[in-house]
Amino acid sequence: MSQEVLPVADLEARKIRHLESVAECRSARWESSRAFKQVLWESLVPHVMSDSSVLHVGCGGGDLLRMLRAKVAVGIEPSADLASLARRRHPEIRVLEQPVESFRVETPFDYILADDVLIDCFDVDELLDSIHRAADESSRVILTNYSQAWRPILKVLRWLGLARPRFGNTWFSPLDLEEALARRGFELVSEFPAILLPLRIPLLSGFCNRFLAKLPFFRAFCLLRTFIARKGVTRPVRPQSVSVIVPARNEAGNVARLMREIPAMGSWTEVIFVEGNSKDDTWDRLQAAVRERNDPRVRLIKQPGKGKGDAVRAGFAEAKGEILMILDADLTVPAESLPKFYEVVASGHADFANGTRLVYQMDGRAMQFLNLLANHFFARAFTYVLGQPVRDTLCGTKVLSRGLYASIAAHRSYFGNFDPFGDFDLLFGAARLHAKIVDVPIRYRERVYGETNISRFRHGMMLFRMLALAAVKLKFR
Repeated sequence: MSQEVLPVADLEARKIRHLESVAECRSARWESSRAFKQVLWESLVPHVMSDSSVLHVGCGGGDLLRMLRAKVAVGIEPSADLASLARRRHPEIRVLEQPVESFRVETPFDYILADDVLIDCFDVDELLDSIHRAADESSRVILTNYSQAWRPILKVLRWLGLARPRFGNTWFSPLDLEEALARRGFELVSEFPAILLPLRIPLLSGFCNRFLAKLPFFRAFCLLRTFIARKGVTRPVRPQSVSVIVPARNEAGNVARLMREIPAMGSWTEVIFVEGNSKDDTWDRLQAAVRERNDPRVRLIKQPGKGKGDAVRAGFAEAKGEILMILDADLTVPAESLPKFYEVVASGHADFANGTRLVYQMDGRAMQFLNLLANHFFARAFTYVLGQPVRDTLCGTKVLSRGLYASIAAHRSYFGNFDPFGDFDLLFGAARLHAKIVDVPIRYRERVYGETNISRFRHGMMLFRMLALAAVKLKFR
């Protein structure tokens, strides 16, 4: 027997009744679930920068928007009672009394939060379409979704009268939600479990939700999963300007090749060499090569401090291009690989392109065995901590947009001046901003001049300290 198809009018009437029912019971839910809401909000606050524009879909009484200290704060709330409450308690917040699934706003926002609304969703495609209209390519969408593992537990709690009218009847698996996001033009940036203990119990709640919930065994028992997505890029690729930063210390023998091999990309390409405290004649060789090149877009500056990280920041401060690149002067990463990185960022496929040396076979002596093992270990560890797959954190070639770097630099004080390499300052900052990071495989070559500036054991200990810092600041915050 074929399944009966509801007439459109009947389906629309059912939807209206559903949305009216949700709006009517939201006030009761709000008051009955204040303790849980507080736990939920605390899990979301670290993912939103305080000086941003924020749209909160299902804002209730507006308390989360107040906690976020947003530059622009707008809430969508279908309940007239809650919308009125939010306006009275937080007059600085603009509250729009509109249906959650079919709201409309005038301008895009940096962050769009839709927490604790999917459980009541009638049409997830309509909700995501509304969010899509409120987003641009730089927006980040943050959704929370209840775990299916909790469904029988919550049914029992509802039967006992402990969860009513707290929970609705719409349940999405992670795959359901990922497919819905892709279907409506979003790309998933990251997703992670949240809230192992949904009650506020002094000390215990913080320990469970901040630490245990992030560990492999306990992750499976979390009440929620948080999904962070961005709007898919549909724009045609336009030529963009490029700045290639080349930190150079004791690399005199590579100067001629660098001048010869760095390719032209985009609308124009500038190359900025940053010489730093070399013991050989790198500075003199670079000065001579730049004079001979006689190109205003090939420049040389003296590094003001020490370490590759300082050199990278000095170069970026001088850069004028829309896309910023780092190329190590030892040329173990071939300069002719740079156009691949350019395409990833210029096309909008990712916000940050990170080189990985661990895909293709390397030159015979390009990397020692212990270094290779360390790279694999740190790749797995940092992937876990950053919440995005980053296969080779130690590859020196990294490419990002000028806008993303400006945001990373503006919020650098969150981590402090911790990174002598420069790689992790960028990776940690990009991960905190929920930038989409994509690995670009490269062919790693053997160094043909000079010696590595990396000390295996001393710098290895630095990496462990940075891993611990990332865990505290990003994973267990």
